[in-house]
Amino acid sequence: MNITNCTTEASVAVRPKTVTEKMLISMTLVIITSLTMLLNSAVIMAICTTKKLHQPANYLICSLAVTDLLVAVLVMPLSIMYIVMDSWKLGYFVCEVWLSVDMTCCTCSILHLCVIALDRYWAITNAIEYARKRTAKRAGLMILTVWTISVFISMPPLFWRSHRRLSLPLSQCTIQHDHVIYTIYSTLGAFYIPLTLILILYYRIYHAAKSLYQKRGSSRHLSNRSTDSQNSFASCKLTQTFCVSDFSTSDPTTEFEKIHTSIRIPPFDNDLDHPGERQQISSTRERKAARILGLILGAFILSWLPFFIKELIVGLSIYTVSSGVADFLTWLGYVNSLINPLLYTSFNEDFKLAFKKLIRCREHT
Repeated sequence: MNITNCTTEASVAVRPKTVTEKMLISMTLVIITSLTMLLNSAVIMAICTTKKLHQPANYLICSLAVTDLLVAVLVMPLSIMYIVMDSWKLGYFVCEVWLSVDMTCCTCSILHLCVIALDRYWAITNAIEYARKRTAKRAGLMILTVWTISVFISMPPLFWRSHRRLSLPLSQCTIQHDHVIYTIYSTLGAFYIPLTLILILYYRIYHAAKSLYQKRGSSRHLSNRSTDSQNSFASCKLTQTFCVSDFSTSDPTTEFEKIHTSIRIPPFDNDLDHPGERQQISSTRERKAARILGLILGAFILSWLPFFIKELIVGLSIYTVSSGVADFLTWLGYVNSLINPLLYTSFNEDFKLAFKKLIRCREHT
């Protein structure tokens, strides 16, 4: 997002970049942009071409990948040009479109992470009932809601920017909002409220999973291995969650969701005779679950929190930052669109197999 207080550019002197600096910056940003396009395109292709991935939870992942791909295609290239050239050369209309698309897509990407967390929370805390509600129609409604909220957050500046067209130098393309109310409204809606919700949801997911792990570790034998394998598979199909069997979904919190089936019908590792062994397995999986959550939350917070802190202190006229710092924090946020396809697919075997299939098809063509 290229949101800048109107005093920022004027009050902080900008040193022209050298040719070497421009080359290094452009090469780095082009690599980031290209990788973002490649990884998100791979996720979209994997979901579209793999029948096993045609599930409601994956539609949210696919929509996130589409949103991040739009950031890479429509936002990043123009940002590279603007940063390297130190001025805007494409005119007022393109500037308006670019700023609006930038804010909408970045906000939408963040809100996707919020609905994905909400989907996972329902899946692990109310698995059987939510399995009936977890439909493609519901996923589509969640996606539509996310885009609608994003538009309402990003569009208001258009109404007053059109009346201040002449006040914006032709060489600049930044949102000159000195509206304190809008600064608070946009930062809360685009980041701070979603961040709070995500933290609460994943905190509850982790504790629900931890409780299930502990119940699993203390569970007794309910049936023999053959019966467990068949029932576990059937239960997986019912709940659409990743369990101990080979039937899996793309939900990256599969390490949590799979525990539902093992509580109702214990799988193979419940045949362990020693409570100490079961406790060790439970502790290992708890640590793995914590690492997965740490990666997801850490990447999101490190990418976007510095940018939105800057937005508040600059928008409220508390402090001004240089254009170089503003650009760095903006691209730190953009990098989240590169990280998302890695985090939200790399923990799932179905996606790994789909990616391998895509690579093999690419090699044969």
